[in-house]
Amino acid sequence: MNENGSKRKEWVKNAAIVFLIILLILTFFSNTIQNYSLPEVATQYVESGSITAKIRGMGTVESGDPYNVKIKEVREVASVEVKVGDKVEEGQVLCTLTEADSQQLDQAKKELTEKQQALETAQFNFEKQLLTGNFDVAIMQNAGNTGAVGGYLSQIYSAKNEMEAAQTKVDEWNMVIKNIDMQLAYNPFSVDVSKETKAVNEAQAALNAIENDLTGARNWLTSLDAQIDQEKAAISVSGGDASRLENLQSQRLTANQNVINLESKQRSADQTLKNAQAALAAKKGTTDLDNALNQQKAFAQLSLGNAQAYLDLKKADYDELIKNIGDTYTLSELTDAISNAQTAVEEAQAQVDKLTTEAMGGEILAPISGTITAINVKSGVETPSDGVVFTMQPEGKGYTLSFSVTNQQATRVSVGDQGELVNAWRYDDIQVTLASIKPDPNNPGQNKLLTFDVTGDSVIAGQSLNVSVGQKSANYDYVVPNSAIREDSNGKFILVITSKSSPIGTRYFASRVDVEVLASDDTKSAVSGAIEYAYVITTSTKPVEAGKQVRLANN
Repeated sequence: MNENGSKRKEWVKNAAIVFLIILLILTFFSNTIQNYSLPEVATQYVESGSITAKIRGMGTVESGDPYNVKIKEVREVASVEVKVGDKVEEGQVLCTLTEADSQQLDQAKKELTEKQQALETAQFNFEKQLLTGNFDVAIMQNAGNTGAVGGYLSQIYSAKNEMEAAQTKVDEWNMVIKNIDMQLAYNPFSVDVSKETKAVNEAQAALNAIENDLTGARNWLTSLDAQIDQEKAAISVSGGDASRLENLQSQRLTANQNVINLESKQRSADQTLKNAQAALAAKKGTTDLDNALNQQKAFAQLSLGNAQAYLDLKKADYDELIKNIGDTYTLSELTDAISNAQTAVEEAQAQVDKLTTEAMGGEILAPISGTITAINVKSGVETPSDGVVFTMQPEGKGYTLSFSVTNQQATRVSVGDQGELVNAWRYDDIQVTLASIKPDPNNPGQNKLLTFDVTGDSVIAGQSLNVSVGQKSANYDYVVPNSAIREDSNGKFILVITSKSSPIGTRYFASRVDVEVLASDDTKSAVSGAIEYAYVITTSTKPVEAGKQVRLANN
């Protein structure tokens, strides 16, 4: 019995010892165990430093001064010879057109035909009335005799024949001039010598400048020779200044070499001028056909003027004859109809002549040098009704790019700031410069529109560029990593580390500090607020709230 009691007491004692050991372990290591359940945070010390504030935005490149290539006609396109992005020279073919007349000219010719038919009808009605009309005896007697109708008809037919013959002559000379214009337009030997003339002028100017420099250099060399002779004479008489003679001789060597170099440049410039003059003469020699055709055209235009004057005279004779006959037989209504129809024909003919004169050939040429930024035509399709067939960026004119920023961001930049391109290695020749800062039309109270001038050979209208621009570096008292900046409905803030000591160790807590971001770059931000130099939380393994305990990553 006593033995069993002793065993029971021994067991209770051992259990109590084990319990106390476990309790001690839990007590001494509870802080460590708890730490593993807390969010682990990375920190960085708040420090002073410099920030280069950058603003980023993306925009589409647009032509700063677009040039619209227009035509006045609606024509069918045969082929398009360029594509967007092509650089073209003035006079280069942009597209070719079919040989058919424009819609406007077709319509004008149709209206002319209708007016001519109306005139013929009016004339026929007049002649018919003369043949079939019942005129009383008094009217016939006033006309001279009863056979006057036949005589008047004979005069009308004769006047009409003369007028039609005169019109035929006018049409023939118009056709001659049209054929000459076609030969001039398609003359393979017709050339533009403006570039060759410019080259001659530039070569002559360069040669003149070199010859002026050479004359000055030779004069200076002559002056140095005279000074050297004087110094040698002085040395032979009284000893002179040997160092000055040595300096003069050194200057002469330099001056002589300069003369030699300029003489070489003169020979080269003279040869360049001769080559340019030869090229100009060669091209001018191919314009003989043009000269002959232009002489023929001048003669044809003179003949056309004479033929037109004769036609106008015959028309006036015919009109006067019809009026007289109408007055004689009281047919003023019919003669007025003829006169009105004749006026309508003349107006319609003038419109056809105008459109024919203005009609372009079979090609649309570049009116300026530049880059094609838009094409509004396709092969086999008629040109747009608004007449804009191509849009060009003039050579020497820049492009622009714009994007919107907040008013606060706009305060960080100034006109003239150089922008930087994201992935700049792809656009090594493109430069971006801030040109203007204006209220954004879409949100004038809150935003500003930044407009940049964009230059470079690889710039193309329509491409998108990502631009960053910012002010120069500035120093700030409190700088933190961008990852430390947090934001909620109350604004922006950071979480700093605070600590409390206890018998079993130091505990760390996250404490909220409201801040205002003053400037930012790619990695850090300058802030202001109730901040002291402390450690700020940058990242954590779990969400962290202000006032909660955390575990430091290096603990």
